[in-house]
Amino acid sequence: MEGYEKFKKDVYNLTTIDLNAYKEKQMRRRIDTLITKNNKTSYDDYVRLIKSDKEKFEQFINFLTINVSEFYRNPEQWTVLEKELFPALIQKFGKRLKIWSAACSTGDEPYSLVMALSRHLPLENIHIIATDIDKQVLDKARLGIYNEKSIASVPDDFKKKYFKQVGSSYQISDQIKKCVEFREHDLLKDTYPSDCHLIVCRNVVIYFTEEAKDEIYRKFNRSLVNDGLLFIGSTEQITNYKELNFRRNKSFFFEKGR
Repeated sequence: MEGYEKFKKDVYNLTTIDLNAYKEKQMRRRIDTLITKNNKTSYDDYVRLIKSDKEKFEQFINFLTINVSEFYRNPEQWTVLEKELFPALIQKFGKRLKIWSAACSTGDEPYSLVMALSRHLPLENIHIIATDIDKQVLDKARLGIYNEKSIASVPDDFKKKYFKQVGSSYQISDQIKKCVEFREHDLLKDTYPSDCHLIVCRNVVIYFTEEAKDEIYRKFNRSLVNDGLLFIGSTEQITNYKELNFRRNKSFFFEKGR
């Protein structure tokens, strides 16, 4: 399909999402598939469709944002967080930790953070900021209903304590929900929360260009307090972490330098 450059501008004008920051080949292939699925043959036709049809517009936003999510994804990393790093953070910064789950998708990650932290602190002391660019996934997150596969790695005691079966799905309890504040946020252009003790952003930055990645990691660094932690995904690596003012703490955990 011709006219992708114009399409990127049209999308930006409509959504303020900048497709230039995403790896072009991957993103273009996904968008072309969606356009074909909607029986359109050109970018212009598709833009007209999403301008005139609210449902198709929401479908497009949903499609652009990558939502592969599950509770306690890569459980061994959560064990390190729960058993070693949370106690160290509490010892260093006290019981009112400021934690940001960035690009939180359908809420699996921030809810996992609440549960893992509840091993060390009472729920009333726990407050997680959870952000995503996609309104629809934030609505799903607030609803807190998940399938069996999503919650497969949740520790059994938490499954019993904090989930209620609804048909073949599972709803997370209000006790856990109350600890999370969901907000809309674009990692590429919005202001970042400040003075965070822990930022969790996993398996999202891989979709961005190298320049956008570096910029995001720099902003994360500025958002953290000294010695604060960044927790990244198992599909990611920060090879130039020293340049970005991080120290490697453990695999997938980086500490802000002084």
